[in-house]
Amino acid sequence: MAEPAAIPWQRLDKWLFCARVRRSRSECARLVAAGWVRVNRQIVEKPDFRLRIGDVLTLALTQDVRVLRVAHLAARRLGPAQARALYDEIGEVPSVSCADPDKAAYRGP
Repeated sequence: MAEPAAIPWQRLDKWLFCARVRRSRSECARLVAAGWVRVNRQIVEKPDFRLRIGDVLTLALTQDVRVLRVAHLAARRLGPAQARALYDEIGEVPSVSCADPDKAAYRGP
């Protein structure tokens, strides 16, 4: 079994910057420090968190929630097409509203 130090990793804020989640690395660090990023369902508040291939990120952004699986690590910021190859978009997070009568969770007895 491989030692944890032998598994490649990258700082969370740097990966978010390389994947073009935000315009600057400092913005990515602030996003993490504010608690808007989860890694494998755990809230991470340290920008220097060691991110590895296969980790699942949940990002609570201004307008939506994105769920990404890390596919590759990057040494530098890439163009938009190459940055898209760094992750796999897992899917849409459904919004549940109490005003929607068709939601099974909100149906009455």
